[in-house]
Amino acid sequence: MTFTVDPQLSTILAPMAGIPQPAAGDVEGRRAVLEAMMAQTAALQPTPGDVVTTDFHAVAEDGAKILLRWYAKTGAAPGPAALYLHGGGMILGSVALYDGPIARYVSATGVPMLAADYRLAPEHPHPAPVEDAYLGLLWLHEHAAELGVDPARIAVMGDSAGGGLAAAVALLARDRRGPALARQILVFPMLDDRTTAPDPELAPFVAWSYEDNLTAWTALLGDRIGGPDVSPYAAPARATDLAGLPPAYVEVGQLDVFRDEDLAYAQRLSAAGVDVEFHLHPGAPHEFDTYGWDTAVARRALADRHRVLGSF
Repeated sequence: MTFTVDPQLSTILAPMAGIPQPAAGDVEGRRAVLEAMMAQTAALQPTPGDVVTTDFHAVAEDGAKILLRWYAKTGAAPGPAALYLHGGGMILGSVALYDGPIARYVSATGVPMLAADYRLAPEHPHPAPVEDAYLGLLWLHEHAAELGVDPARIAVMGDSAGGGLAAAVALLARDRRGPALARQILVFPMLDDRTTAPDPELAPFVAWSYEDNLTAWTALLGDRIGGPDVSPYAAPARATDLAGLPPAYVEVGQLDVFRDEDLAYAQRLSAAGVDVEFHLHPGAPHEFDTYGWDTAVARRALADRHRVLGSF
């Protein structure tokens, strides 16, 4: 099969083609390169002036303080809210780097968000990231009244690694009997530790490479990667029972390493009786909306996310 990058995205990606890529296993190299790119891209996009942030902290079982940043639109009425989990392959990124995207979601929809600054691998391997994320959900539910949030209308949302964590939090909330979630919004989620062997037809187009994915999953799981004992709370694609989960919105680009695992997860959710909305974006690599935010495909994707955020 012959793949073609969306023409608008291709123009944006062309200057990035010659950027040296860190070797497989080089976490620090990826942090340096990708976090710098994220910061540069963020600086080019508008920052809403009608969103106020407030920092809180929750304490994990091991005593670590986890930053929880609350984003609320000025004058917004009480109602739903979402827990947001940032991307970065479980090894990089932060709430601070996502201030702009999260604030834009809140400004566009009026739905406030709590972003959990979960700890990163390899310094904090599984289960630290997902437990930090779940701690954020517990905190949001416990403080719903003071924040003006309807506790029956809380969603979990994330992109890339954050999308995988969002799916895992939905599994944890089901299995630990709460807090109940109204939606899971999974934006090109990272779900399966077994996606490490390059697809020769897809590999030339991916923005998050198979080497990146191998590096990230190894950092999170160590020598358990690809083995029989990986927890579904680390890699939600490993879950055998998807019944009883909240309605799901799942999207992924056609040229994304996560395409097949995301499609399979959406199909399995639907087969388990979960309401699912799925979008496959033609010609779009991973995180296309980050570097190509003003392209037609990104505008369509953002419009769909805004609609879903306003639907629960």
